[in-house]
Amino acid sequence: MVNKVVLAYSGGLDTSVIVRWLVETYNCEVVCFAANLGQGAELKPLNKKAKIAGASKLIIKDLREEFTSSYVFPLLRANAVYEGSYLLGTAIARPLISKAQLEVASKENADAVSHGSTGKGNDQVRFELSYSALNPKIKCIAPWREWSFNSRQALVAYAKEWKIPVGSTKKEPWSTDRNLLHTSYEGGVLEDPWVSPPEEMFVLTKALKAAPNREKIITIDYREGNPVAVGGKKMSPAKLLAHLNKLAGQNGIGRVDLVENRYVGMKSRGVYETPGGTILHKAHRAVESLTLDREVLELRESLIPRYAKIVYNGFWFSPEREALQVMMDEIQKPVTGTARLGLYKGNVTVLGRKASKSLFDPRYATFEEDDVYDQTDAAGFIKLNALRLKIRALTKKG
Repeated sequence: MVNKVVLAYSGGLDTSVIVRWLVETYNCEVVCFAANLGQGAELKPLNKKAKIAGASKLIIKDLREEFTSSYVFPLLRANAVYEGSYLLGTAIARPLISKAQLEVASKENADAVSHGSTGKGNDQVRFELSYSALNPKIKCIAPWREWSFNSRQALVAYAKEWKIPVGSTKKEPWSTDRNLLHTSYEGGVLEDPWVSPPEEMFVLTKALKAAPNREKIITIDYREGNPVAVGGKKMSPAKLLAHLNKLAGQNGIGRVDLVENRYVGMKSRGVYETPGGTILHKAHRAVESLTLDREVLELRESLIPRYAKIVYNGFWFSPEREALQVMMDEIQKPVTGTARLGLYKGNVTVLGRKASKSLFDPRYATFEEDDVYDQTDAAGFIKLNALRLKIRALTKKG
């Protein structure tokens, strides 16, 4: 028995159909919840669309600052990248949406929550692991695992039957997810890994041909691993990321097209735009290169794939991610400084970096004359490191 459901609502094809399906299937009240994570104009028509679909109300929470400061920035402090190129823009949004959705469910006295994730995707795992971690007693309804619809075209037909306005069409059938960190695209024509993404699909970044022919030079200031200013101007986390999205997008920075391994076992093709995040990732590493000890950096690098996999698979609210985060953040304490970057036609080039407590000492690093480093010390260093190689070689000869 379900009386009231809070649905994580985006206004797209899936969740628009789900509203009506929940009403018809469970004969319950449906409250739609939308998290404002930086979708912009996409949020404006949601109230009308939700009501047409059958929802009793739509609740929107502005979570842009919390999203950036408490989810995106910790992710960037860890330099998390999944399978070499994905900056986890969708994965990092799901735990916050789930958390806020559960808060709405509590306030509304709802006895269930629902999401629009398919039974083939990662998001179902991310939502439901978060629900379990934060409110293990709440009932979760996953329509894609219950209903008889087996394709997006079937959903379009259902929406047409109930006169529900939807954005996905036969001409543009791909699925889109947008927040301050990125925009993702999958499905439709993108299901063929050989087919190039249509240029009209992209909303955040210019094509390289349309990007300016002049390099844009910027500086980003960091304090303990967090970006705090661009061009010397301090900004809140969300405003800083939005500002960099604009600068990067104008210069065609941040597009990624990859075939990734989903947690549920299959490969999928995803296309992503992560303009500001791409700049921040490059700038962060530049400041780290001056401020992190070699062995500490090597240890952190070894943990990045594990951390990224944990986030990708939906375990944000897990003891292992929280433990790793403590370590990542401890490592970031000396990461204070400034990176100077050049933005040009899809590229982010580090042009300079500085830090007040830099471990780079020109007295030791110089190729010119110095009085602090005895080069003859290297002979013994090399001899001891070569000893095991010599013994191995001698055994081979014997």
